[in-house]
Order: sequence, then C-alpha cells, then structure tokens
Amino acid sequence: MGNSYQAALDLLARREHSAHELRRKLLDKGHPPAEVAMVVSDLVRDKLLSDERFTEMYLHVRINKGYGPLYIEAALRERGVSKALIAQFVDNNDAAWHKRATEVHHKRFGCTLPASFAERARQSRFLGARGFTGTQISAALKNDDQE
Repeated sequence: MGNSYQAALDLLARREHSAHELRRKLLDKGHPPAEVAMVVSDLVRDKLLSDERFTEMYLHVRINKGYGPLYIEAALRERGVSKALIAQFVDNNDAAWHKRATEVHHKRFGCTLPASFAERARQSRFLGARGFTGTQISAALKNDDQE
C-alpha cells in the first residue's frame, strides 16, 4: 500500500482532487484496484481527501477564470462530484451570476453593447460557451440604464 499511498499524496500535494479523480489517476498508473480503494478511503477518513474541499476550490478557480454555473456543474459532474454536493455549492439562480456574466462580458467586449443582431448573437454564444444561462446572458447584454 505504501507505493499507492505515496503516489496519492504526491498528486494531492499538487492540487485538490475529487475522490473519483484520484481513484482514476491511480488506476491509470497501474496501481491495484483493491489497494487504490483502501488508499482513497484512508485519505477520506484522515481528511486529506475531501470532495467538499475540492468542489469549493474548483468553483472559486473557475469563477475567477470567467466561467458560469452550467460549465462548472458539468465539469464537476465529469470529475465525479455528486449532484447533491454540486447543488450545495452552485446555485444557478444566485443573482451574483448575473453580475459575473456582466463582468465577463465587459472584460471580453468592453462596456459597449452589441449594435447589431449578429454581434449580439456572437457575444451571446461566447457567454453561453462560458456556461452562463440565457437569463444571465440577457442580463449581461441589456442596457446599463435598464439595470
């Protein structure tokens, strides 16, 4: 178990991982499945591995990089985080997402709003690809005097 445990600690020293992610990485490196299961459960028990901590860290990093709730939810699901835990940390209806969508829009396109339908569509696609909802995109693209 020492080799798998040390490999897990090496991965966790670099950044937080979800239990699913760590399990997958250890198995991909050829560690025995039974040993990996024991290592992961020991790390969770010792609070060295936490899906809650990983989710919180991942959320903050992705928000700071300009991603919206839909992108973040999908990425967390891909990393094996439970739906309940995602719901605890990511609320699509939080008003802060509207403000975040506006900030991302301003950073990418400046404070000027789209003058044509084609430009509005292009800016909407950009925000949609970043994981913002239609309501959040609409809020980001509306006139400042309407806010």
